Amino acid sequence: MINEEIEKYIEDHSSEEDSLLHDLFRETQLKTYYPRMVSGKQQGLFLEMISRMIKPDFILEIGTFTGYSAIQMAKGLSKNGKIITIDINEELETLAGKYFKKSGLSDKIDFRIGDALTIIPDLIHTFDLTFIDADKEQYLDYYELALEKTRTGGFILADNVWWSGKVLNPEKRIGKSKKADKETKGIVAFNEFVKTDKRVEKVIIPLRDGITIIRKV
Repeated sequence: MINEEIEKYIEDHSSEEDSLLHDLFRETQLKTYYPRMVSGKQQGLFLEMISRMIKPDFILEIGTFTGYSAIQMAKGLSKNGKIITIDINEELETLAGKYFKKSGLSDKIDFRIGDALTIIPDLIHTFDLTFIDADKEQYLDYYELALEKTRTGGFILADNVWWSGKVLNPEKRIGKSKKADKETKGIVAFNEFVKTDKRVEKVIIPLRDGITIIRKV
């Protein structure tokens, strides 16, 4: 939804992508069915910057994909910090695991394969930062579980809250369709819920497909 010239300007005036992440991005493009799901340079740098600001002891990531965002956020962890990253797709374990090892951060990355909705309730940690980027139909469920595990003053970041513009006039796009877009419904429901949730402060920033920054008060 961002003008291509503006996007290129942002790319040109941001820090360079390191060679490992460049290789991971390229391999993701070549070997996965939905390569656009990878965070990429702009979003990756943003996630790293947020992590470095907070210096979290514990990060929760819901939706690992090929590991790009996990590596970026792991760079900002405290000395003994950990990121728990969860993905349901076991076919991506080898690719992500390879780059976790290459990054030199594998001791900080706890990669778990399975359903986040069943894994999160059993986690004993209190998180400083959570990044939600998984099944859009389940965003509200992920949010509630993450908020419960987030410390007061901690942050939740939710990706794809614009959903390629489908959140605009959703009743015209999906309201009467027999094949209703469940993912769009999930994002719309999440956005509307967070908008009125008094437990948090929130702001949507226009980065890529929209990211909501949420602070637990």
